Amino acid sequence: MIFMDKVNWQKINNLLPVIVQHATTCEVLMLGYMNPEALEKTLAEKKVTFFSRTKNRLWTKGETSGNFLHVVDMSLDCDQDALLILVAPVGPTCHTGEDSCFHQFTQQGTSHWTWFAQLEQYLAEKKNADPTSSYTATLHSKGIKKIAQKVGEEAVETALAAVSQDKPETLSEVADLVYHLTLLLHHQELAWEDVIAKLQERHQGIGLHPEGSNK
Repeated sequence: MIFMDKVNWQKINNLLPVIVQHATTCEVLMLGYMNPEALEKTLAEKKVTFFSRTKNRLWTKGETSGNFLHVVDMSLDCDQDALLILVAPVGPTCHTGEDSCFHQFTQQGTSHWTWFAQLEQYLAEKKNADPTSSYTATLHSKGIKKIAQKVGEEAVETALAAVSQDKPETLSEVADLVYHLTLLLHHQELAWEDVIAKLQERHQGIGLHPEGSNK
């Protein structure tokens, strides 16, 4: 955790640049500045508070909109003059209604893995939706047996496509499999981050495969 006396306040004239990043999707959400009081308040309340250079006062992100940035973790850079905060945001971060203040890309807007994390969040929101509103909601309404059946079907079709060495069909079937696996995880109150945590555990211990080593 950050300690106040680690920041090189003199070098940055008491204004610490702060990059805010989504803890799950890794999307960069915004850039702001903190003076010592703002950092102290952020550390105490676990909600991101900045120093407004235009209003010359502290302001907690979300104090008006309700779109708070809950602190998950944070790290100073190697020079102790910039801060990265990982957050769990409530609602969109940008005042325009966009999830991120950095949304004006001209080419690819987000990385593939960030997009996938956003897709998972979107699918999770469909779990308890009206079954008539989407295929995702319909499958959830039919229960785990139906979802598991679909996972089994897509797994077999993926294997058959791979054995046939049909790359386009393999990609298509893998996409279907990943989609249905995501639904299966959500239906059991799990997520891909839980799968990643299990892989990390195995990588650090017995290995990526439960019966082998990671050597």
